[in-house]
Amino acid sequence: MVPTSSTDDRLLRIAVPNKGSLSQSATDMLRESGYRVRQDAKELSLVDADNGVEFFYLRPRDIALYVGEGTLDVGITGRDLLLDSGAKAEEVMALGFGRSTFRFAGPVGRYADVRQLRGLRIATSYAGIVRQHLVEHDVDATVNRLDGAVESSVQLGVADVIADVVETGGTLVKAGLEIFGDPILESEAVLVTRGSAAPAGLAVFRRRLEGVMVARSYVMMDYDVPGDRVSEAVALTPGIESPTVSPLHREGWFAVRAMVPRATAQRVMDELWDAGARAILVTDIHACRL
Repeated sequence: MVPTSSTDDRLLRIAVPNKGSLSQSATDMLRESGYRVRQDAKELSLVDADNGVEFFYLRPRDIALYVGEGTLDVGITGRDLLLDSGAKAEEVMALGFGRSTFRFAGPVGRYADVRQLRGLRIATSYAGIVRQHLVEHDVDATVNRLDGAVESSVQLGVADVIADVVETGGTLVKAGLEIFGDPILESEAVLVTRGSAAPAGLAVFRRRLEGVMVARSYVMMDYDVPGDRVSEAVALTPGIESPTVSPLHREGWFAVRAMVPRATAQRVMDELWDAGARAILVTDIHACRL
């Protein structure tokens, strides 16, 4: 069913995954970006007039098609689903969640390289991606599309090899399979548009998502440091543009504030302490615009 709406056409129309592994993370990101989110999983659409958007909750596999047709302005889906769809939508921004790896898998010890797949039967839920990958490697094989779990297809005799999303690999082991060859695709959640002129409101929407991603990746670090060691300290915390350095009431001391990557914050605190900094504080960033 094509999404329809009686609301103002100036609203940015956004497709959001209605279920699956991307749904909750997409909802969390939208909430952190200041948008309304649905409270009932049965809601098919939601208008957030205050923020100039309307959300449509759709199957993740369909989102690229709706956006590519121009029915909706923008959507959140997986890179694997976008490429497999063949839609005229384009990736404009990676969103940093829903990461997965798409790999070949076959009976243990039997295959090691994609070139060994010539003439074989490959079962997958992502036939478009697999066929393109085989073309790129000049491999002629039969690709059969299956919906749902494909791990049992080899055991049932309907395929020689499978191509599927791999997380831990535990399901493959239980089916007597192992991954082989290079990854077919590294996927994650992405923002997609039709690729023509950017719709009104897209720049603001994208800026908000970028702000959430930065806020998740950085913390704010404050500390006091003697004047003769300021240069040494700020070299450890250069910030995004530049750290803020202010004189303290205590003569010869300065207060420094800078954004620091969350992943290295503890190590930076140790190094600042060794550099003479004291009263080192770290706080979360909930939103930002850079």
